[in-house]
Amino acid sequence: MDVIRFDAVKVAMKQDATGYVLTLRIHPDEVPEELLRHFVGAHYDVAMIRTDVQAITGPNLVQLAGMLCRNQDFFHFLGNEMIVDISNEQQATDALREYLQIQTRKELQTNKEAASKLIKLNKDFQSWKRN
Repeated sequence: MDVIRFDAVKVAMKQDATGYVLTLRIHPDEVPEELLRHFVGAHYDVAMIRTDVQAITGPNLVQLAGMLCRNQDFFHFLGNEMIVDISNEQQATDALREYLQIQTRKELQTNKEAASKLIKLNKDFQSWKRN
């Protein structure tokens, strides 16, 4: 199964006779090339996590941290921030825990300081990806 990852913004939602139609805006630099090659009508399994500050709390932060540590772009971003070489999920996980000063991601549910640092880091990462 191929996984396509990109950042998107909900711009509209409507209902028709067959269901709901969700419209997303993807920045031109974020559009995955393989998505452009797929035919209209292609089916996808979709997992979406809201990344704006208002939506990210408690359990969502634990999920966000896990997703970030599986993202190769995040490897490069975090490596640049910490001036270390990160080339896999485990190294990213270790570096992120060190950066947030936590032992486990579950601490993000109760550690407000670490949660704030992760929210800011994610915001900086999203900005870095757009540039």
